[in-house]
Amino acid sequence: MLELAILGFLYASPLHGYELRKRITALTGHVRPVAESTLYPAIKRLEKSGLLIRETQPGATAAPRHVLTLTDEGRAELLRRLAQPARSDITDENRWFGLLAFLRHLPDPAAQADVLRQRLAFLEEPASFFYEGDRPLRAEEVDDPFRRGILTIARATSEAELRWLRATLESLDRSV
Repeated sequence: MLELAILGFLYASPLHGYELRKRITALTGHVRPVAESTLYPAIKRLEKSGLLIRETQPGATAAPRHVLTLTDEGRAELLRRLAQPARSDITDENRWFGLLAFLRHLPDPAAQADVLRQRLAFLEEPASFFYEGDRPLRAEEVDDPFRRGILTIARATSEAELRWLRATLESLDRSV
């Protein structure tokens, strides 16, 4: 998810490391704060892979800054990751939001729709946080008020996402 966010934010424009960290934290910080000790090794891996370049530029009033720019290979890699997401990018809500944040960079509406259909299929599978044997339990079947709360909130969130997915797919299908 971190590498996708780095590639996604740099796709729009070059950024220095501090600004990149601020943007990633704004996107994921409530769930997974981004520490420098995590971000900079990821940047180094992407740089070593030829997906981004780092240029030193003089600072306006302070020390020189490292500005990060995607290479053509980095742009292609972002588009590949968006068009062919891993199963966990579809099923894990936090990873899904990271993917969704940059899906606009995928230029083909049909490819965008394909990714949304994968999420739609996942959400339409019967599931729960709690089971009786192999059968998923619904909120109305749970006595514990806290577990009922989890299921009630999850249902409302899923229903809202399903409405959005269907409406967006309809719009994308019309544009193809």
